[in-house]
Amino acid sequence: MRRHSRIRTGWAAGAVLALALVTGCEGLEADGDTPASGGGAEAPAAGRAASPLDNPDGTGPGLAPVTGDGPRTEARKLIDGLTTKGRGPKTGYDRDEFGYAWMDTADGVPLARNGCDTRNDLLKRDGQKVRFRSGSDCVVIAMTLDDPYTGTSIEWRKQKASEVQIDHVVPLSYSWQMGSSRWPESKREQLANDPLNLLPVEGRANSAKSDSGPASWLPPSRTIRCAYVVRFAQVAAKYELAVTKADKTTMAEQCGG
Repeated sequence: MRRHSRIRTGWAAGAVLALALVTGCEGLEADGDTPASGGGAEAPAAGRAASPLDNPDGTGPGLAPVTGDGPRTEARKLIDGLTTKGRGPKTGYDRDEFGYAWMDTADGVPLARNGCDTRNDLLKRDGQKVRFRSGSDCVVIAMTLDDPYTGTSIEWRKQKASEVQIDHVVPLSYSWQMGSSRWPESKREQLANDPLNLLPVEGRANSAKSDSGPASWLPPSRTIRCAYVVRFAQVAAKYELAVTKADKTTMAEQCGG
């Protein structure tokens, strides 16, 4: 059972956001919106988290553990199919190479062009007891998030935006070093805004991850690690990205390989 507690960070929001923008794992910047007294529409709960194996397009909420011999065998088969190569240089990497943050116009991915930016789409997807800014059905100002990375429950408010950040499961910088530097910008925009590659998570865990692959960083919650590497593998397979040999080895180990 997950431990439910209020997550508080001592980090300055600006510092967290600056680090996140450098690494490609981005924070939820405040934009001045605050809930009016008694205002804000309430959205239905997102429901239970979905296993990545049952959620191949990333439109289902959260990240549920992969359990059982059959699903774990399926997970290892997916991981075994990934190609490997060495991690290249970071030369030339810039977040802007993947389009502006949270664009709603990235073609070829679910939830695009729905009138709501990617960030808020993800908060609505994964949050429970979601509340919107008064007069909006897009801008999320409050929610409860069951964080898959730490196994904790976060009572998030927009005034403390950096407590929850959006993680690129396959970090943009990692993808750049593994070949996305040679992609057309439209494909990089897809990767940056694809819900398959995006999870709202605890800000400190996201910052600790930086642009690491699985060999260097795994979620603190051990029960979710197989699911996490499955999602990493799903993104890599979809975008035909290689992973490092060390990352592939670590990924297989998390699912019993």
